[in-house]
Amino acid sequence: MASPAHGKPTKKAAPSSAAKKAGGYPLPVSTAPMEARSATGLPGGDTWQYEPKWDGFRCLAFKSGEDVDIRAKSGKPLGRFFPEILALLRRLEPDMFVLDGELVIEVDGRLSFDALQMRLHPAASRVQKLSQETPAKLILFDMLAGTDGTVLTDQSLTARRARLETFAKENAAAEMLELSPFTLDIKEAERWLTSWQAGATDGVVAKRRDGAYECGERAMVKVKRLKTADCVVGGFRYESDSSLVGSLLLGLYDTEGLLNHVGFTATISDKERPALTRQLEALQEPPGFTGKAPGGPSRWSSERSGEWQPVRPELVVEVRFDHVSNRRFRHGTKLMRWRPDKDPRQCTYEQIVRPEGSP
Repeated sequence: MASPAHGKPTKKAAPSSAAKKAGGYPLPVSTAPMEARSATGLPGGDTWQYEPKWDGFRCLAFKSGEDVDIRAKSGKPLGRFFPEILALLRRLEPDMFVLDGELVIEVDGRLSFDALQMRLHPAASRVQKLSQETPAKLILFDMLAGTDGTVLTDQSLTARRARLETFAKENAAAEMLELSPFTLDIKEAERWLTSWQAGATDGVVAKRRDGAYECGERAMVKVKRLKTADCVVGGFRYESDSSLVGSLLLGLYDTEGLLNHVGFTATISDKERPALTRQLEALQEPPGFTGKAPGGPSRWSSERSGEWQPVRPELVVEVRFDHVSNRRFRHGTKLMRWRPDKDPRQCTYEQIVRPEGSP
């Protein structure tokens, strides 16, 4: 491993001399970051470099003199939500650069996506308070423009990484700034996908070492660090304008023995819907969930709100998930298989929430 330390997207751009003289950034703030296409496995070979895919807010950071800006992948400005990062960029000695990285927040020694979401608050006073209580960090993994204003997007990743490592070394004393690690060893990268020690990451990104920075293009490969959990079916919803099941509502037991709603799965094949609907309707019985129950629209998913049907907690299903926020699946899950061999009471939070003190 190496040393750590909406406008219309712009495909490629070079700074004009007029922009430089006017104090403009080396690249426009509408520049779109290079993205990744999803894959089920990492590509192998000497041409690839592997990096953690961080579970944070992707951003491009711009600086020209005292002018600084942070832009989300969507092109929207993030600076007002992370004033401490704007202050950090101003404190850095170089007068000019464009960096690619990830905003993260550490809480109790672990990165917290929930803490990031709390920053997206309309009240400036609230944001300022949070920026002092839980300051963000900028993890760097690419450089689009150097400290001399030279645009680097046409250079290879190897060349850009060398410039970035020099930048990180020269600014090593800066708090809240860190260089993301990488590896050329696919075996190590595959371990990142399965180890709880990689819990701060979203998976692994593979980049071509000889590749240019292709703004707005899916020129990288990403493999998500997906996990599975056995969950109790505590209820279901019908499909819209249908008498057939549309989604299963999933629950896990807490230490008090209460079944809490943690998410849903809607990956049910059309072939199995009729029989599954009959099976679920035969189990209909309140309350379904004895702890936290399903509510209305959720910020974690696009699952339609509406009436849900409680069932006796007898069915267990194994689902695949990616992230957990506030002890819930952040997104919809994928149904893997039914677990008739599993006792529902064995389906506890320990599967998705690491015990305190664990690595």
